[in-house]
Amino acid sequence: MKRSIRKLLYRLAAVLTGILVLGNTFAIESLAAPKKTSARAKYAMAFDAQYYAATYPDVVAAYGNNYDSLLTHYINNGVKEGRNASATFNAKAYRENNEDLDQAYGDNWAEYHVHYAVFGVNENRKSVYGRGTNNAKTATAQPKAVTVKAGNIIGTYTTKYDAKVARATNVGVAASRINGVVVKRGESFSFNQTILPRTSANGYVVAPIFLNKQHASGIGGGVCQVSSTLYAAMLSAGLPATERHPHSLPVTYIPAGMDATIAGNSLDLKFDNTFDFPIVIYASADNGVLTVSIARYE
Repeated sequence: MKRSIRKLLYRLAAVLTGILVLGNTFAIESLAAPKKTSARAKYAMAFDAQYYAATYPDVVAAYGNNYDSLLTHYINNGVKEGRNASATFNAKAYRENNEDLDQAYGDNWAEYHVHYAVFGVNENRKSVYGRGTNNAKTATAQPKAVTVKAGNIIGTYTTKYDAKVARATNVGVAASRINGVVVKRGESFSFNQTILPRTSANGYVVAPIFLNKQHASGIGGGVCQVSSTLYAAMLSAGLPATERHPHSLPVTYIPAGMDATIAGNSLDLKFDNTFDFPIVIYASADNGVLTVSIARYE
């Protein structure tokens, strides 16, 4: 009887030992291999859907006003376009203003969002573009003093706009960004890259746009008048476009066939300087008159 009880106790001890070992194994495995955070969840750590919807009505019009759709747009398009994830965070600004993070994360944009949410806020790191602050490349453009000799102009065109409406702000900002740009012989020019993403952080405001062949509102409405006027100046100068797209609907500020629309990073106006000398773009938007000229650069 005693022997059988002893065997039973041995067996119980073995079972309990096995349970403890198994439990410790699970615990060790849990510590050694924690669940990975998805890239989408990392982006979400710095994303404010209410801010995104209020700031970018063009996105709401195209994708709907719900969290998943807005976050999807931000991940797939918004980051590349330079849009803010919130009122206090812009991924490109965060990267450009913090060289240590650029070295650590490179093009892994999701990690910037994690760092900002976990450390950046408390460290008071620069995380948005400001007007005249943070980063000179992306602060609101200031008019450049550009003097062009009349004899050097090889192509020019003028269009008119209503200086009293919101789109006039966007016309002025875009014109100021291409004004004074020098394109050397053989170099390429991109209108999209030069005027920067159409965001409030870059000085653009909400104005009428064309969206899916419909009239709508969106940040940056009006910049296409600048690209169209530039394209007309290119035609005047005999400078061919390497990329140019017409509007989906007629525009009133320029004759048919002379317009050039842009959209995000998908539609652009580009050209190569095929002249045997450098050229400079001159653009002025003043009191409802927009003039873009292309001239020999000296």
